Amino acid sequence: MTDSFTGRAALVTGASRGIGRAIAAGLAAGGARVALLVRSEDELAGTAGIIKAAGGTAYVVPADLGDEGELSRAIERVRGELGPVDILVNNAGVVWPLRPTPTLDVADYAAATRINLLAPVTLAVAFTPGMVERGWGRVVNVSTGAVTRPASMIGGNAYVTTKAALEMHTINLALELDGTGVTVNVYRPGVVDTAMPAYIRAQDPARIGAALHERFVRTHAEGRLITPEQSAKKLLDHLANDDGTAQVWDADAA
Repeated sequence: MTDSFTGRAALVTGASRGIGRAIAAGLAAGGARVALLVRSEDELAGTAGIIKAAGGTAYVVPADLGDEGELSRAIERVRGELGPVDILVNNAGVVWPLRPTPTLDVADYAAATRINLLAPVTLAVAFTPGMVERGWGRVVNVSTGAVTRPASMIGGNAYVTTKAALEMHTINLALELDGTGVTVNVYRPGVVDTAMPAYIRAQDPARIGAALHERFVRTHAEGRLITPEQSAKKLLDHLANDDGTAQVWDADAA
């Protein structure tokens, strides 16, 4: 993967920790200039520090992806500081609200939809026209294997629904852009040791559902989680190898 992304400009959302941080660091190690976009400026600074310490280039762009105004301003800032985006990795996502659907606050569901689905769509609308004009671009939308196993996320309706919709957006967009030099793919990262499963383990089983809680506790206890770096490497290898378009790259199958 060395120098695979030299001369490219990349934007990674959810880059403050976990998989997003590892993806951003890997892109920078491969020669890309990287813009880091997520809500927490302090955590973004940590990712930027890691990249810069390794000799890479990183730009910190804090924004709440669920806020339309903040996202719009972040897009303009990325354009001003990074320039045209060649690689877009939509990694940011939220697993909440976790609870039986009849007890949900629909406002929370809508907020999750803005982050998990509408933000990636907004960023694609903002940056893919320039990719098409230049004849080269890469878009990856990070999803979850749970979309094929909905029974594994009972109590996480908003999460699996928005991720399934994100996958359909991805494949449809890929087909629209086929032949332009811009590829668009889904990445299912596997079961990774990040803050998201830790958050689920920390929830009250009576509130989110005992089966969901027990599954995440058991998976952790059995040592079945992979590291963010292991997962990110699989995504980066696909990108470096130009592994097609309209694909679903699954870390568990790689």
